[in-house]
Amino acid sequence: MFQTAYRNQYRQQDVMNASPLRLVIMTYDLAIRSCEQQDFGKAIKTISALRDALDLDYPEVAAGLFRLYQWCLDCIRKGDYNSAISTLSELRSAWIATEEKISARQVVTVAPTYSTSFGNILT
Repeated sequence: MFQTAYRNQYRQQDVMNASPLRLVIMTYDLAIRSCEQQDFGKAIKTISALRDALDLDYPEVAAGLFRLYQWCLDCIRKGDYNSAISTLSELRSAWIATEEKISARQVVTVAPTYSTSFGNILT
């Protein structure tokens, strides 16, 4: 019981200190893990949060991601978790590459604007 409380406290602290980009990656981690466990409710909730938090100031990118998220949701509804995992993993890799490029430059020029609702899902 103590370990669970400590782990939850650590996780909450991790989320509170995370950059917006890191929160996106953490949300992908949760979505992928939910699909691996075939946890329908959590997978739908997590992917929906990614979809709903898209920054519409970048309409082409947002529309493309929206379609991919919808496709993943459709796959999960059909019980095809593996296809959703594959797509989410590729998207996660792209965000990781973006994070690495930003870290290498030490200058953040464009950061995605995602709502703080990720914190509610991740903790």
